[in-house]
Amino acid sequence: MPLHEFTALLVLASAMSFSPGPNTTLSTALAANLGLRRSMRFVLAVPCGWSMLLLLCAAGIGAMVTAAPALRWLIQGVGIAYLLWLAFRLWNSGQLAQARSEQLQVGFWQGVALQFVNIKAWLLALTIVAGWVAGQPDGLQRLAVVLPVMVCYAFASNLLYACIGALLRGWLAQGRRLLWFNRGMAALLVLTAAWMLRA
Repeated sequence: MPLHEFTALLVLASAMSFSPGPNTTLSTALAANLGLRRSMRFVLAVPCGWSMLLLLCAAGIGAMVTAAPALRWLIQGVGIAYLLWLAFRLWNSGQLAQARSEQLQVGFWQGVALQFVNIKAWLLALTIVAGWVAGQPDGLQRLAVVLPVMVCYAFASNLLYACIGALLRGWLAQGRRLLWFNRGMAALLVLTAAWMLRA
């Protein structure tokens, strides 16, 4: 892969991975409520699920999704419903003791599955396959370069957001700060769902 294409990939990966979205919002909220260690299941699930999504798009599933509007709407609908459900649960969590219960349980497999209903993840995977892999004579070699780069970006961005959430944990435990933080994260999830509806 030429250097200018690799550089463009890194720029796209940085912009998409580190900008707020459902994954980074959840990583922050989970770490703020449950601590960094308990949020790591989700942080590790994101690159795992996203790499599966990228491989499926490279295998042609992405083209099928874009060609079938009903399938795209189904993915969007499930993703939006899941984000709104998580936002509702976050909205009502105002104490760390509440968060330790079933209020914010988003495990590894839920994190993996979220990638398949996350329109931002689909858009990135489709963009990368169309721009760097599909139709290239060395497509498999390019995929072998792109995949680990994107896995590293997915892990690093979610770990960074989780660390920020964990650093805020002690401060948020005082008074009603956690309630308002969780409501802010819930609002971000609702805004992300609204963006997904328009995407």
